[in-house]
Amino acid sequence: MRYIGSTLSNVDYHHGQLSPAIGVHNMQILRANREIKDSTTGFGWTYNHAPMLTYWNNTFFVEYLSNPVGEHVAPGQSLLQTSKDGYKWSAPVIAFPPYKIPDGTKKEGDNRIAKDLTAVMHQRMGFFISAKNRLLMFAYYGIVLGPKDDPNDGNGVGRVVREIYKDGSFGPIHFIRYNHAFNEKNTSYPFFERSKDKGFVEACKEALGNTLLIQQWAEEADRNDPLVALHNDNYKAFNSYQLPDGRTVGLWKVALTSISTDKGKTWLYNPTRAPRFVNYNAKIWGQRTSDGKYVTVYNPSEFRWPLAVSVSDDGLNYKNLLLVNGEITSMRYGGNYKSYGPQYVRGLEGGAQSPDGKCWVTYSMNKEDIWVTSIPVPVKDKVENDVNDDFAQLPAASALKEWNIFSPLWAPVALEKGPDGAQALAIKDKDPFDYAKAEHVLPAAKKMTATFTVVPQQADHGNLHIEFQDAKGTPGIRMVFDSAGTLYVKAGYRNKSITTYKAGEKYEITVSLNTEARFYTVTINGKQQGGNNVFFAPLENVQRIMFRTGDVRRFPDSDTPTDQMYDLPNAGAQAKQAVYYIKSLKTKKEL
Repeated sequence: MRYIGSTLSNVDYHHGQLSPAIGVHNMQILRANREIKDSTTGFGWTYNHAPMLTYWNNTFFVEYLSNPVGEHVAPGQSLLQTSKDGYKWSAPVIAFPPYKIPDGTKKEGDNRIAKDLTAVMHQRMGFFISAKNRLLMFAYYGIVLGPKDDPNDGNGVGRVVREIYKDGSFGPIHFIRYNHAFNEKNTSYPFFERSKDKGFVEACKEALGNTLLIQQWAEEADRNDPLVALHNDNYKAFNSYQLPDGRTVGLWKVALTSISTDKGKTWLYNPTRAPRFVNYNAKIWGQRTSDGKYVTVYNPSEFRWPLAVSVSDDGLNYKNLLLVNGEITSMRYGGNYKSYGPQYVRGLEGGAQSPDGKCWVTYSMNKEDIWVTSIPVPVKDKVENDVNDDFAQLPAASALKEWNIFSPLWAPVALEKGPDGAQALAIKDKDPFDYAKAEHVLPAAKKMTATFTVVPQQADHGNLHIEFQDAKGTPGIRMVFDSAGTLYVKAGYRNKSITTYKAGEKYEITVSLNTEARFYTVTINGKQQGGNNVFFAPLENVQRIMFRTGDVRRFPDSDTPTDQMYDLPNAGAQAKQAVYYIKSLKTKKEL
């Protein structure tokens, strides 16, 4: 596997200056909040990470691990969320609760002794769908005796499993694999073979016989576990996909890769860095897509931003690099080993198939919040036709198919009925630490006219930025509905007021632009406002229009200290909600 494209990510920008894959929808499904200690926030725990995703029984499942504050700091538990459509998600429920480590437990070479200690969760895979269509969910109880100790050093308690039934309930927890110091006599759950459910036992044995599945257990397993085909402490976070000729492409952290001809029992060469793939100590996800091509989704930098997708025709040569998520939410809560950015991506695992042909992935943001993303297939980055979206007339199921959305729980982006009863694109925001964003890729144009209708529901708080950008996300025009009832444009250093606005009134805005002359005009409800305006930054052409409920974010950057050990002030606070309805967007490229 290798990268043969020429596009590289620029880490000085959260979006890496990458062009977006068209129609990507990013949805936050868990927003940590220490002040609210119920299931909607994961019980107030603020370290949430390593989500796993599957689809079974017409339902999406996301399992993730959680600690109160920081990584590898007990207690730990794993939680589960479900969704029928990938957009609306249940509150988390406890899938695997905290586990008491037996007092007196030690690790060889470590003088520390466990006393009143709880396990820390650590797992690289979460789900398996058996040949008889039974869904198993896995987790791993690791031991951290104190600072700098690892839960995934092969000295933990062991791996646990339980079944998820078709009615959504859980079967009892069993151990499926012990580490060397543990067995049925000194653990709190029974071994899976003790179950009276023969189908469950059969499914567990099927999982244990799947070499590629077991390879995902390598980090936590005993270092000489005979079920693990490839042992090496540097080979982490394994996943794989099949080529048409039967070969398996394996991927590990740091974009290590190898090929197997016998489904993972042996590998043709030791995993090595995929040529020209850039990926630091973070996960990479690879899969075959519904159009017969292949994608890898990963952070193409030495940092954990941005999140990008690359496409291959043959599963070996990856030819492009497109943006999936180019945002970094404010890290509201500090903690041990918390990293900035959208990271640790995983797609549908355990044999699951996408219900709609899209590529679905999950990841954590800042090791704090959990997100799910859909990437349309085939993956595209260009449109040929002008936009002609009147949301009142468009079918809800397809109205946003070419829109890219970034939709936090407290700043959602969705189609809904406006006050007048007509369908519109609703952009809302009550999140002091994040914003909503919707954008549309446009045919590259040096001259164009764009007309959009906005109905702000308030004029005394919130703000809505509208930007015209090039392919790299560089804006040259910015208009803002501000928090004091003024609509202004950015004019170099200063802002230039072009009109005032009122809550609940409709504003049909036409922008006529010329990138070569660097001039544009603004017409509002049929009347030109503000005369000729100058691009505040030069653009070769315009290829995107973006609506965003907040100012540009530039923190963190590549020089920001790695570890944030402080909480932001009023980290659990909520702002007064601002709402904007986008009723339509129409563009016309001029030749």
